[in-house]
Amino acid sequence: MTDLHPAAATGFASGAETYARGRPDYPAALGAWLRDALRLGPGRRAADLGAGTGKFTRLIAATGADVTAVEPVAAMRDALAGSLPGVTALAGSAEAMPLADASLDALVCAQAFHWFSTKAALAEIRRVLKVGGRLGLVWNVRDEGTPWVADLTAIMNAHEGDAPRYHTGAWRAPFPAEGFGPLHEEVSPHGHAGAPEQVILDRALSVSFIAALPEAERARVAASVRALIDRTPELAGRPEVTFPYRTHAYWCERLH
Repeated sequence: MTDLHPAAATGFASGAETYARGRPDYPAALGAWLRDALRLGPGRRAADLGAGTGKFTRLIAATGADVTAVEPVAAMRDALAGSLPGVTALAGSAEAMPLADASLDALVCAQAFHWFSTKAALAEIRRVLKVGGRLGLVWNVRDEGTPWVADLTAIMNAHEGDAPRYHTGAWRAPFPAEGFGPLHEEVSPHGHAGAPEQVILDRALSVSFIAALPEAERARVAASVRALIDRTPELAGRPEVTFPYRTHAYWCERLH
C-alpha cells in the first residue's frame, strides 16, 4: 500500500473519535447529487475512497447502491465498520484499491482527494470505474466570510506544515485527467449545529496535522480555540452554535 502522509497516518489514527464528533455531515441536497450527477441507485455499485469514519459512506448507502468503503487508516476503518455494518470496509489506498477492473458505476472521495491528487491515483480510479462511470469529489469548506471562522483558520493553519490542503487548489493539478471528461462543480451552503466544544473545538482538533501534534502542543491549540470561543459574543456561553460551511461537489466521467 502506498505510504500515507505522516499527518494523515498519525493524525487520523489517533483522532478518529474526535473526527467523528467534530466533522459535519453533508447537505441533504447531496442525496439528489448522488442520484442525478453520479447516477447512483439500486443495482449500481459505488466506492467511497478515503472513507474515513463513514460520514459520506452513509449518504451513498442511502441511494440504495451497493457500497464498498476503501480506507487505509485502521482506526478510521474500524469506526466505519462499527457504525455501518452493512457496508464492506476494505484496507486500500488511492493507488492500490482491492477492487476489480471496471467494477464500479461511481467512485466518491469526500474530504479526501487532496491527499492523493496524482496521475497515479486517477489512473487507478479510472481502472476500477466502468466506461461511463463517474468520479465524485466533495469537500465541506469552512466559510471564512464569518470573522470568527477566519480567526479559527488562522489558529489551525499555523501548524499545517506541508500537509496537503483543499484550499491551496493543488488538488486540481492532474485535471484534465487522461480518460476523463471535464470537471463539473456545484456549491451549496451548509452548517454544522451543536455545542461549541463539538462543532468548533473538536473540528479544529480533528484536523490531521493538529491531531498529530505532541500532546502539549495540541493542548495549546485547544486553549487558543477555547479563548476564541470565550471572546466571541456570538459563541461565548451559547449551548448551541452553527459553524458555517460551503459544500463543493465536483464530478467527471470516465470516457474510455
